[in-house]
Amino acid sequence: MTHFPEDILALAQTIVTDFTAKGRMVATAESCSGGLIAGALTEIPGSSSVVDRGFVTYTNAAKMEMLGVQEQTLARFGAVSKETALQMAHGALFRSHADLAVAVTGIAGPGGGSAEKPVGLVHLAAKARNGALIHHEMRYGDIGRDKVRLATVKTALEMLIALDR
Repeated sequence: MTHFPEDILALAQTIVTDFTAKGRMVATAESCSGGLIAGALTEIPGSSSVVDRGFVTYTNAAKMEMLGVQEQTLARFGAVSKETALQMAHGALFRSHADLAVAVTGIAGPGGGSAEKPVGLVHLAAKARNGALIHHEMRYGDIGRDKVRLATVKTALEMLIALDR
């Protein structure tokens, strides 16, 4: 039984259909979404031909150990930053058999925000083996944890589709 909205399932279906036809695989690197991107993709029958693996790296230690995010990056820019998202995407791509990877790191709330990094701030990065790269800084606002996480999943799936075009 699915708990994802229809718009997210439609995006996931597009990815599974298109990537299957092209023989492409995807990896996910998730912090604030906690595996929901991989979860949305695997809701679709046939996703095993598209989803290589997912990394849920909620802590800084996990980001470093599983994805190779540099300690200096985390110290200088923080976990919720463009630089960390880019390193997460790179790590997911090169620690998998995927052709494309998407990474997300953010503050879903309800707490944990600051003036510089408010609740609802999410950095997303998508990277392809051919070097193509997309980064988005989203400021969803303090709309509630579930809504931030689902908005993040939708944006991430849209980025994978855009990167594959």
